Amino acid sequence: MTRTEKLLAELIALPSVNPAFLPPRHPHAGEQRVADFLAATAARAGLEVELQKVLADGQRSRANVIVRLRPAGKIRQTILLAPHLDTVGADGTKFIPQRKHGRLHGRGACDTKGCVAAMLSALMELAGSKTRPAQTEIIFAGLIDEENAQAGSRALAASGFKADLAIVGEPTQLRVVTAHKGSLWLQLATRGQAAHGATPHLGKNAVHEMARLVCALETDYAAQLRRRKHPLLGHGTINVGKIFGGTQPNIVPDACGIEIDRRTLPGETEKSVVREITALLKAKKLSATFASTKLAPCLPLETDFRRPLIQQLLRSVKQLHPTGVDYFCDAAVLAAGGIPSVVFGPGAIAQAHTADEWISLAELERGKDLLVQFFQSLP
Repeated sequence: MTRTEKLLAELIALPSVNPAFLPPRHPHAGEQRVADFLAATAARAGLEVELQKVLADGQRSRANVIVRLRPAGKIRQTILLAPHLDTVGADGTKFIPQRKHGRLHGRGACDTKGCVAAMLSALMELAGSKTRPAQTEIIFAGLIDEENAQAGSRALAASGFKADLAIVGEPTQLRVVTAHKGSLWLQLATRGQAAHGATPHLGKNAVHEMARLVCALETDYAAQLRRRKHPLLGHGTINVGKIFGGTQPNIVPDACGIEIDRRTLPGETEKSVVREITALLKAKKLSATFASTKLAPCLPLETDFRRPLIQQLLRSVKQLHPTGVDYFCDAAVLAAGGIPSVVFGPGAIAQAHTADEWISLAELERGKDLLVQFFQSLP
């Protein structure tokens, strides 16, 4: 068993489910046990460690773990490695790592404890070798709360932290990603007039109005989005994921609501999306009120791949062109804070959040090796 595999197995065995997905005081909630373990592991390897307190969840502190590898000489540039420590929920058996057919199974194996293990292992390998960069500082930041409100990356960016490049750990199958979609959640509400179910003509059915609205969004608006394409991300999307309204069958409902997921492209904003949906509804003679249900803005990412460090990373992984992904992650938060950011890591997003999450051990090890090679290519 390699050091990277052993580290990942130990991480899977430490539950770090985002508290937003569990009842209060649940024993699996929070990232602190993982943060403490990583801090101790890095300290034993001779690395500088600090905990950046971000949130307090009841009796549990929630902190980013910051690990620093200083160069042999004067610092001329800084690279940030930024995976997240939290996971979505799972039953207890998913926190028992299992090795099968060249894969390691367990909650977080792919999203993103595999990235945590590969990135920290790369840092520890460099710390113990004579080939660490002479002028490049490398900082590992294990971030909290990515799966909910990105409090960890938002706190790091707000602290004034600066780097010349952030490599955000997410499962990209070891492809360098320079663009990802944003995530906008909107709640739309229609209003009607209540009446007795025996005399529906005396009321106005808000559910019926919403049914027409949903049809317009899922057909006309979706077709409109397909006509606008980004070279790396394709087109934006809309999904009506939740609907609620009415009280009982014999009352004409006077209110109905839906919640939608709108994946946005670079250049799109909440205001522009609301404006174009409003225009569509007006053309269809429909009306609705809007509210955002996101805790914080989740913007799209688009980083200029022509930057020298990104070009060096692409060469190191033998990739001719960058790629894009549909999902949102911490990269956009760090980029908005002034840190040029890309996404990179072992594992496939198809395994993330699944009942039987896993990662290829060969890909995990290759991810660590590629990071080491990249850093050894730097001054």
